[in-house]
Amino acid sequence: MSEVGILVNPAAARDVRRLISGATSVPLSERSARVQRVLTGLGAIGVARVWMMFDRAGIAGGLVQASKRATGWPEICFLDMPVEGESFDTQRAVRCMREVGVKCVVVLGGDGTHRLVSHECGSLPLVCLSTGTNNAFPKFQEETVAGLVAGAVANSLVDSQIVCQRNKRLRCFVDGEEMIAALVDICVAREPWVGTRALWRPENFAMLYLTFAEPGAIGLSSIGSLVTPVSREAEVGISIKFGPGRRVDAPIAPGLMRQVEIADVDPLILGERVRVPAMIGTLALDGEKEVTLRADQCVEIELGQDGPRSVNVAVAMAVIAQRGLLSDGPWDSAQEAV
Repeated sequence: MSEVGILVNPAAARDVRRLISGATSVPLSERSARVQRVLTGLGAIGVARVWMMFDRAGIAGGLVQASKRATGWPEICFLDMPVEGESFDTQRAVRCMREVGVKCVVVLGGDGTHRLVSHECGSLPLVCLSTGTNNAFPKFQEETVAGLVAGAVANSLVDSQIVCQRNKRLRCFVDGEEMIAALVDICVAREPWVGTRALWRPENFAMLYLTFAEPGAIGLSSIGSLVTPVSREAEVGISIKFGPGRRVDAPIAPGLMRQVEIADVDPLILGERVRVPAMIGTLALDGEKEVTLRADQCVEIELGQDGPRSVNVAVAMAVIAQRGLLSDGPWDSAQEAV
């Protein structure tokens, strides 16, 4: 009996950036509707059971009520864990999902949520859905299709070696202590306070390290994409030093354009640990400030290719079509296309 985890962050896309940019909030009713679409896709491809965290915001409770009217959904089960309304709820939920034996996890959140999930998921495949503020790591996907793909992976109807990719990540060490790795970016800012955690004053940016910088991205990775685009698959990352030099107008948040000055750009080599220039400031991982830095602290960053395994939805759907999993047999044209 195949089982899938669904991790929805009820607090994603509700931070202070709604006040200083054009970012929109995703109401709880819409989050619930998106999960319902995932459940429809999972049920259509034969997933028997779904495991979720019973959140305090009411998403899980609303799904229980909706399940009484729905047909074809998997059974919804809730993890036996305390829920405290903190970020570590996400990590605890993923650990519990691994313990109950899910074969795939559907994640609804932004870069920050996916960072926490990836810290605990091990080799579990992730189907990543954007519902956060900065969504550089998770791509925009339709939820019904995402459910179909997650179910196909969980049921071993598609080869995970074909439809999944291993992502890069940025390991960060502060005085030798390792932080939760970032999936997209690490920024060193000259602001000596964490505050609301958001970054939006580029005049205070000192250094930026990126795993990838794809054209069309939003957030800090958009800066790199406008200077030196780097794909997710490339075996390098980017290191950017801010200061007098080339000027770039970048969308550092939805609806927020800012001019940044770039003094230097260098490649980040896989496995090579880089020493960050010492300064008083803060360290932001995947867009959120977390650590206050002293001038005497040693900060090191290392690019690795041991990040989470994410499912390429388009590739997976092509395989589903090729094998005729949603029809009464394979189509010759689909076989030729793949």
